[in-house]
Amino acid sequence: MPLSEHEQRLFEQIERSLAEDPKFASAVRASDPRFRVRRRLLVAAGLIIAGLAVVVYGAVIKTPLLAVAGFVVMLAAAAYALQSHRRAQSPDLHVVGGTTSRRPRGRRLSMIDRLEERWRQRPEGHR
Repeated sequence: MPLSEHEQRLFEQIERSLAEDPKFASAVRASDPRFRVRRRLLVAAGLIIAGLAVVVYGAVIKTPLLAVAGFVVMLAAAAYALQSHRRAQSPDLHVVGGTTSRRPRGRRLSMIDRLEERWRQRPEGHR
């Protein structure tokens, strides 16, 4: 539904006032889920690089336990990055005062989910 002229002017005025308040802008940016995901991915990338460095260092000084520890750090950081990326792809849907179901976008449905979907969409005469 398009906004009326008055609503558009109010909206633009609110945007200008928010843009002028750097404290509010930084608070909104810090609570933005995209900002948090980006920060988590950067932390995970740093940990992957650090784990790789520990693996190489463990191999150079011929300490297999240190190399394995570096590999575990790399693996955990990769899992953390993957989990953060998946959360970003399918944000939680919050509903006030009710429930809803929503097919996740970008995700592949399992075979059971596809069969259930076909069962719900079948014509009424085929029971």
